Amino acid sequence: MSDDLRESALHYHQYPTPGKLGTYATKPLANQRDLALAYSPGVAFACEEIVSDPNTAANYTSRANLVGVISNGSAVLGLGNIGALASKPVMEGKGVLFKQFAGLDVFDIEIDQADPDKLVEIIAGLEPTFGAINLEDIKAPECFIVEEKLRERMNIPVFHDDQHGTAITAAAGVLNGLKLVEKDISTVKVVTSGAGAAALACMDLLVTMGVRKENITVTDIAGVVYRGRKEHINPYNSRYAIDTEARTLDDVIDGADIFLGLSAPGVLTGDMVKRMADKPLIFAMANPTPEIMPEEAKAARPDAIIATGRSDFPNQLNNVLCFPFIFRGALDCGATTINEAMKIACVKAIAELAHAEVSEVVANAYQGETLKFGPDYIIPKPFDPRLVTAIPPAVAQAAMDSGVAMRRIEDMDAYRDKLNRFVFRSGSVMKGVFNVIRKNPRRLIFAGGADERVLRSVQTLQQDNCTYPLVIGHKTSVEHTIREVGLDLRVGRDFELIDPSNFEGYGDLAKDYHQLLGRSGVWPADAEGILRNNATALAAMLLRRGDADAMIAGPRGNFQEHFKQIRSIVGLQQGVKCPASMNLVIMESGTYFVADTYINYQPTADEIVEITMMASEQVRRFGLTPKVALLSHSNFGGSNHPSAIMMRQARDILEQRAPQLEVEGEMRVDAALSESIRDKMFPYSKLNGEANLLIAPNLDAANILFKGIKVSGRGVSVGPILLGMAKPVHILSRTASSRGTVNLSALAAADAAFATQD
Repeated sequence: MSDDLRESALHYHQYPTPGKLGTYATKPLANQRDLALAYSPGVAFACEEIVSDPNTAANYTSRANLVGVISNGSAVLGLGNIGALASKPVMEGKGVLFKQFAGLDVFDIEIDQADPDKLVEIIAGLEPTFGAINLEDIKAPECFIVEEKLRERMNIPVFHDDQHGTAITAAAGVLNGLKLVEKDISTVKVVTSGAGAAALACMDLLVTMGVRKENITVTDIAGVVYRGRKEHINPYNSRYAIDTEARTLDDVIDGADIFLGLSAPGVLTGDMVKRMADKPLIFAMANPTPEIMPEEAKAARPDAIIATGRSDFPNQLNNVLCFPFIFRGALDCGATTINEAMKIACVKAIAELAHAEVSEVVANAYQGETLKFGPDYIIPKPFDPRLVTAIPPAVAQAAMDSGVAMRRIEDMDAYRDKLNRFVFRSGSVMKGVFNVIRKNPRRLIFAGGADERVLRSVQTLQQDNCTYPLVIGHKTSVEHTIREVGLDLRVGRDFELIDPSNFEGYGDLAKDYHQLLGRSGVWPADAEGILRNNATALAAMLLRRGDADAMIAGPRGNFQEHFKQIRSIVGLQQGVKCPASMNLVIMESGTYFVADTYINYQPTADEIVEITMMASEQVRRFGLTPKVALLSHSNFGGSNHPSAIMMRQARDILEQRAPQLEVEGEMRVDAALSESIRDKMFPYSKLNGEANLLIAPNLDAANILFKGIKVSGRGVSVGPILLGMAKPVHILSRTASSRGTVNLSALAAADAAFATQD
């Protein structure tokens, strides 16, 4: 390890607060009333409910979302028996992974006890605290004893991740590897190097899934595990002992289809690899240095599929693919254990995800790699956010089917939607929009066709049967991006390409374009050239003519330039005088719409009214009731500055034009977002609860507010959403993500669907 890495790691662990975990209160404790509810006397009512029905602990405490990460530090990966205290950074790190990947809370408990029976007594006594136990870094064979006895005594899941997490991840890789090499799991020959907890768990699970026990040969530090061997034999590895004269790994490797390495660096040589079966699977999982380096294995056998435990090589077999999500599913259904059915469900869910198209989040984390199912991608990446929506439902269903779930999840679709908050916080807010376009797909034209974000969105929407995509872009550029990104897209099959260099429809479009803009300085001779060189203008003309139902401009280029072309070509809805823009921000604390963020620099009171009416209608299309706050530096007449008066006048006009609209102002943003603050100043406010539509007095305020909310709350944004256009069209910002592009595109298509229903 370099000195720089050491210093950076120590600094990371020490600052700004020592350690990686903390606790926080999920309820307010701001006054005497809160104290009375949180502790004495109010807490007694929750206690009485649990006495009456112990299952209600899941309702009144954090237990159903709390995992105990427990270790005695006797077998810390790469460090050995460093003891309980020194293992604490590792256990805290495990807690961070649980929280980050699956939203599970963790108490890490390091126990200074080597005796397995005493360790069992201590851990078993903790059952009232936790919904599940994750055993970590306990050496073999003690880890087997501890887990077995705890599973017998405790009525909550007990899971030794070093064993079963490794086994599940490796089994998923084996399933996909065998699929690629077209071999039957019941006939393959398996050779292992290592007979510790992880290796034995791998073999047990593979046998459960179809590998024949007689086809497995185990080797360890003392050589082949054979019947009659005395050295390093215990009841756990002896069950894989075989009758053989072979004594070394070199003796048994010939013809092996699968090598499972969970031992030490360099034990597998290139010569051994050459003697394995055709298209062997080589899982060299020793860390940090594998049993054989991938380049050496590939040199010996180019047809081999190779996996390691390292992130700098393809096919990383990492426990984080499994443990946060199997616990998530187990806790959500109140499972009393994690059984074989749940493990197998986890294996299959991981394996199937490797066949799905890679998301933008994963692609950004692993730039430069081709992440498509094949020899170098047989298992998902650890940072694939879709793991949390794939594994927990499969695990929970298996728990319910096998009879170990205390709480049934009746609506799995709703459960998956709930899990979406760990993937894209826009998931639940956008669900209604996507439902509309799945039932009513529309032709959507993208002006920026060569952009990676656009093409990823085209693929996502097309595969979900949401749109009929049209893409403007030069064919060579579009196909180059598709190849570079590794998308499963084909021109003509998945989308229609409009190549400006050979598009044959310029004649009539150019005439129409000149008719529209001839009085704005556009010469007849210039019209076709503009359309050839301005994709936004071309897309807008095709939208206007009816060749598409909705349009997305950007993300490259200036917003105002895009908007200028769109307004002049597409025009405004009948009766609209003041087009506007709005941004949606989805955060953990709530969902907020902010207007006008991009178009009107200094709107009048009448324009504020029009912006509010259009924005409110758009909010309703998300299935939400608009709660409007007209923002100012002033609260309810506290200032007579012109901007405060303007917002006050706008509220009065809205009261007359839209009496059913829940709108209040003028007010500061803290009053808009806090009913308690608002009630102190104006208890008769028409606005109830927290505002979700924030109307700023000018563009500067709106844009600053939107960006501030997004960054401070680490929010996911959708927009800018254009309001008041004659046809559905939106403009992507330069910083739009692929997910943001998908959301805005879906919204444009949904607007088109709504237009046909109106």
